[in-house]
Amino acid sequence: MTVRVLLADDQPLVRAGLRGLLERDGDIEVVAEAADGAEALRLTRLTRPDVAMLDIRMPHPDGLAVTRQLTTDPATAEVRIIVVTTFELDAYIFEALKAGASGFLSKTVSRDELCRAVRVVADGEALLSPSVTRRVIAEFSRRPDPPQTSPERLSVLTAREREVVTMIAAGMNNAEIGLALRISPLTAKTHVSRILIKLAVRDRAQLVVLAYETGLVRPGDATTS
Repeated sequence: MTVRVLLADDQPLVRAGLRGLLERDGDIEVVAEAADGAEALRLTRLTRPDVAMLDIRMPHPDGLAVTRQLTTDPATAEVRIIVVTTFELDAYIFEALKAGASGFLSKTVSRDELCRAVRVVADGEALLSPSVTRRVIAEFSRRPDPPQTSPERLSVLTAREREVVTMIAAGMNNAEIGLALRISPLTAKTHVSRILIKLAVRDRAQLVVLAYETGLVRPGDATTS
C-alpha cells in the first residue's frame, strides 16, 4: 500500500531532496508540497495525506502551530505528523510531542531512516527512539514547574498496563516489552492498543509525555539505551 505524504518546508531544495529520497522505492508518494504553514494547513485539509512532514521553523505559522491545528481539527486528526528540523533542540522535541506529533526527525538522517520513519508513523506507531525519549526526559526534568496531569487519569489501567506504560516511557518497542514481560510482541502490541484507547491518546509519543506529567515515571526512573 502506498503511503501518501505531504512535505512542508520553506526551502524548495529541501523539499525536492526529500521528495527524491522518499519516492525512490515506489511505496511512498508525495501528494503535496507547501512552502509555509498556511499552505501546509490548506493542502493537508485538501489532500488528506497519511503523513505530514513539517519543518519546525517554516513561516506563517511554524511547524508546531500547524501541528496543534491539525491534531485538534477532527477533519485532519487522523493525519500522522513528523516534525523535521535542522535544530536538534530538546525543547522542540518536547513541544512537538506535546502538540501531537508522532515523530521527530533531524534533516541529517539517512535515506533509510527517513523512509522507515514515514512507514512506521503511517502504520500508526510512534517514531520514538530511545535517544529521543532521553531528550524528552531531560527537557521535562529541567522544567521548574512542569504542567501536571492528575494521576487519576491512569486509574483506568490495570497493573500490567501501567507496567507497559513505564516501559514505553523508557523507549522500549513491542519486541523489547514482550521479552521483558515474557509475552509475545503481538500481545505487547495488544496491550499498547488498549492503553491508547483507555487513555484517549494518539500514540506512544503521547503516552511518554503523559507518563511524566502524571508522575507515573519521573526523570531518572527510566533507563534508555
